[in-house]
Parts: sequence; structure tokens; C-alpha cells
Amino acid sequence: MGRRIDCHMHVKGRDAAWNWDHNDRIIEAADALGIDQLAVSIPIMRGMPDYATVRRCNDDVIAAMRQYPDRILGYCFIVPGQQESQDEISRCLDAGMIGIKLYNQYKIWDPAVHHVLARAIQEAVPVLEHAGHPTTQEFRSQQPNISDAADFVRAAALFPECMLIEGHIGGGGDWEWSIKQLRDAPSVYLDTSGSIIDDGMVEMCVRELGADRLLFATDMTMEGGVGKILGAELTSSQQERIFWKNFQKILDRRQEVIS
Repeated sequence: MGRRIDCHMHVKGRDAAWNWDHNDRIIEAADALGIDQLAVSIPIMRGMPDYATVRRCNDDVIAAMRQYPDRILGYCFIVPGQQESQDEISRCLDAGMIGIKLYNQYKIWDPAVHHVLARAIQEAVPVLEHAGHPTTQEFRSQQPNISDAADFVRAAALFPECMLIEGHIGGGGDWEWSIKQLRDAPSVYLDTSGSIIDDGMVEMCVRELGADRLLFATDMTMEGGVGKILGAELTSSQQERIFWKNFQKILDRRQEVIS
């Protein structure tokens, strides 16, 4: 069995009641599924959390990193509009985090996010943002600022050097539309996570974007996340790139800067 790095997962924290009941179970599942490392965050999924809440979320990720060294990699969750966000990025990167996590508080291209994308370029870290293309009014009203693939295309045009990751192509909404939109943004990566495991989804990603732009991820759907890669019609080389090589190249960019 080759290496597997999950680029989009979560751990349990004080402010995230939606996760698994204990982080040990995540590591046990990773062991069973052959996942070597998991890049995690604890985002606040609704509204504009205050900075104290954001900091607690990141503290809980740092605690998980220390509890499971070499297994857990951390993303720094921030709300870009908060004046403390730059200091929080510094604090989290100093603690060993490998990237920045944004949720649905702002569109990825919003001017409020520009300083974050510029900082990510400076630090050579990826920015993973929650994403989806709503197909119902209910979905749109629940998350009015969710970024879709067109928003990532717009952000990539503004910051072409930024390593942007569009979250969970299988997370809901029109994934075929999303894949086609990303053809216009070669610098944007797409992660394969989400509970939707439609036939042909991974193959379309490879056909339209190329295997080098896909990143294996589960976003808590761990068996399905592994299964959709194993079950897709991929060459062994494509499978290896998706499972770990592409994300490892992203991680190596950061190491080149700090070494």
C-alpha cells in the first residue's frame, strides 16, 4: 500500500460539536484505511465568530498536532475581516501549522481576503477554502458567501502565485459545473472529499483538470474518501499523485522557505 495524505479533515474541538466524538477514533480509522497523515482544521461553520473563539479552535488543532505528532498536520482557521488575523497566522505557523483554512464568511476574492492570500504567498502555504455551487435557494440562503469555482477563478487571477485549494468537490452542489469552471484557473487545486460519491466524478476531474491538480481528501467521510480514489479508473501513477505526491509538493514549498 502506498502513502496517503488526507489534505482536508477535521478534529474535535471545544467549539465544534459536529465532529467525531474523540480524536483517537480518527487516528484508528486512518490506520485502518492506510492514511499516513491528515491535514485538519476546526472552522466555525455559521456566522462571524469572535477572535477568542477562532483562537480556541486553533489551540485545539495545535493540541491535536502535539498529541499525534507526524500524523496530524494543522491548518490555521481565520476570519479574514478580523484585525487579529495576521497575528493569528503568525502564531499558528510558528506552532508548526502548514496552511490557512477559510470557511464561508467571505468570498475567496473579497478584498477582505486579499491580505490573507498575499500572506500565504509570502509564507508558501496553501489556502483551503470551503466551497460549493448551490443549486437550491435553501442552500444559497444558508451560505450566501460560500465560494464556488468561479470565485476561485477570480481569486486566482488576482493572486496567481497563491496555492488555492477548493474544498470538497463531493460536498454538495453542481460538481460538474465546478470542474468545468476550474479549467480556467490552472493554479487552483481541487480536493476530492465530500460525502457525494457519484460514479465518474473523479474521472471527470482527471480528464478536465489533470491528475496533478487533484488532492486526496475525506472531510470526515473517510471510507468513502478512500474508496472513491481506489474505485476510480486511474493509472497507478495518477492514483499515487492524487493520494499523496501532489500535496507533498505543496508541503515541500513551505519547507523550502523555512529551511
